[in-house]
Amino acid sequence: QVQLVESGGGLVQPGGSLRLSCTISRGLFSINAMGWYRHAPGKERELVATITRDDTTKYADSVKGRFTISGDNAKDMVFLQMNSLKYEDTAVYYCYTRLTRNLRGYQYWGQGTQVTVSS
Repeated sequence: QVQLVESGGGLVQPGGSLRLSCTISRGLFSINAMGWYRHAPGKERELVATITRDDTTKYADSVKGRFTISGDNAKDMVFLQMNSLKYEDTAVYYCYTRLTRNLRGYQYWGQGTQVTVSS
């Protein structure tokens, strides 16, 4: 059974930092990529960042230079270091993984963790 568990959200002032963590229980699947999405009220869900097993990363333009994604392949974990946070970063952040098994692909999301940027 696949399970993604996030932690690290919370309340932070503008300009502050937070670090999100996600542990992926993948069962018999293989991880192809990991990442983070976010969903703010009244906005479309946005892909924040992704990282593949060979450490290729991709970022949304809105977070480039401020957020850093990293992974621990041995522990099936993914992290999102968020610096210089802005009001518009307020959202529920969802851990994401793309898995494969028997040549088929699957996508899973965690339950989400709230990040609120407020003074």
